[in-house]
Order: sequence, then C-alpha cells, then structure tokens
Amino acid sequence: MTNIIPEKPSFYIRNLPVYGDLILSPMDGFSDLPFRSLCRELGSAVSYTEFISVIHLFTGNPEVNRKLIFDPQERPVAFQIFDHDPDRLLAAALRLQELGPDFIDINMGCADKSVAGRGAGAGMLRSPLTIARTFRKLSQALDVPVTGKIRLGWDNATRNYLLIARIVEEQGGALLAVHGRTKQQGYGGQADWDAIAEIRQAVSIPVIGNGDVRNVDDIERMKAHTGVAGVMIGRGAIGNPWIFSRRERVNVPPDEVRQVLLSHLERSLAFYGERLGLVLFRKHASRYISPFRLPDSLRKRLLTCQDKSAFTRLVDEILTLEPAG
Repeated sequence: MTNIIPEKPSFYIRNLPVYGDLILSPMDGFSDLPFRSLCRELGSAVSYTEFISVIHLFTGNPEVNRKLIFDPQERPVAFQIFDHDPDRLLAAALRLQELGPDFIDINMGCADKSVAGRGAGAGMLRSPLTIARTFRKLSQALDVPVTGKIRLGWDNATRNYLLIARIVEEQGGALLAVHGRTKQQGYGGQADWDAIAEIRQAVSIPVIGNGDVRNVDDIERMKAHTGVAGVMIGRGAIGNPWIFSRRERVNVPPDEVRQVLLSHLERSLAFYGERLGLVLFRKHASRYISPFRLPDSLRKRLLTCQDKSAFTRLVDEILTLEPAG
C-alpha cells in the first residue's frame, strides 16, 4: 500500500525538501492522524494538522493536544493555526515550535462564520496589514518556515489575492496554498484556476493549488493550467485516498477497498479508543462505500453500528454489491 517516494524533491519550503506534488488539505474533523498517516503512505507529500485555535491552545482545550500528535513518518509536518491577532499568533507559534513541526502554517481561508466572522481564517483577507504584521513577526522570530493558506478574497468585490500573495512573500512567507474561491463562495461555484495561475506568476515562493480536484485528470489539468508546484486535495480525497497514488477510484478493486478501509478504521480505534474511534470513522465509511449500490436500510445499519465486528461484517456484505452507475 505504500507509495513510491520520488528520488528528487518536487519543491522546497525554504530549505525543507518536499518529495511529491500532492498534499492532503487540512480539514477540520477529517485530517486527523489516522487519515493523514494513511494518505501519507499512499502519496501525500506533506501532513497538515487540523487547524488549531490559538485561543484554545492558551486556554487548555483538551482537543488541541490530540490535534498536535503526529507520527514521525508523516514528516514534513505543519501545524496550522488561526487567530486574528499577530501577537497571539506569534506567541502560539513559538510555543508550538517546541513540539517539533517542520513549519507553521497560518489559516487565512476558513470561511466558517465562527472563525471568519471574528477576523480569523478568511477574515484576515479583509486586513492585509494584519497579514503583513503576522508574517513579519513570525518569519523573524521562528526557526522553522512560516507558510499560509488563503482564498481569493472575502467576496467578488474584494478579490485581493495578488496583494495578499505579495505581502506573504515580502514578509518572509515560504509557501502559499491557494483555494481558488472567495470566502463568500464557500465551497459553491467553480474554483478559479486562472487566479491561482496569476498568483503563481506573481511570486517566487512555491504556490500550491487547491479547489475542484476530484480525480487524477483534474490533478494534471490544474498543474498544466496554473504551473503550481503542487496540488492540495481536500474533499476529493475523503473516501478516496488512492488519489494521492494517482489512481482513479473506479479502478481500485473491492479487496483493496476493504484493506484500506479497515486499516483506516484500526488507526481510528487505536487513536481515539474503541467507542469514539468507530463513531468518528462513520463519516469516512460513508464515503468509502459511496460507489456501491446499496439499499438505504443497509447504509443506515453501517452508519449506526456500534460494534467493530458487526461493522466489519457489514463492510464485507457491502463490498459484494455492484458499484453504482
């Protein structure tokens, strides 16, 4: 199941070599250690943690410590953090640097109202000065590289992505990942790959493209269209980690689906414990089985199952069914 690692780096994050051009996107509730480690083995070149609230870090929220756990085999590893205050972001980054990440990433793309509405995540795009201060402070104080992930702007009237990209580079940012939508779009509409190409041409640091990559053809089309150093895949990888091996989901045989699904389940159980691990795995299971034609009653049994052995038997039953479509 392990993917072949390229002999030469695809790009560098400052002096940090990255072997591969496909990266699992940081996704709250999805890019935890069990899923990251699986995707890493199948070809994801970098591991980003789920985003971490700076406020939760300082108030001792118990979920933060779990998000910061990583396997050394995942390296290079990024801790992704969010807040709207440059001084708090600096204090958090200095603390987190002690835990040994390979770089620190600033989330400037989360469109959730609870984050963007208070000026963090995509809310930072409304204040280029805040972004400049953040990257200047962190790049001067940290030993590890500082990177960022952005959207194209707050809305169509304020698509300030070129300004933001130049600020990130000028203030010491070592890499920029770009989701080709505005905050207002959320995940709707079409990602603007032309804008990603503009950013790629405007800066000399590596640019990673993100948005509307659902299959292997999309990977190659984005790279050809934008010239990015790498492609970041989020929703397209859920239930389809084979995309990081450049394999189409339709070509993965049921036996291999079973192997990977159960490996993912075992990692979840080991990481979270038997009860919580199975509950949290259900959202992944629903995507693994989505290509199969199954009655709603069988789907409901799987997604409400609370016993590992019964869950495995249901998976085996489902994988004997014909794929839909």
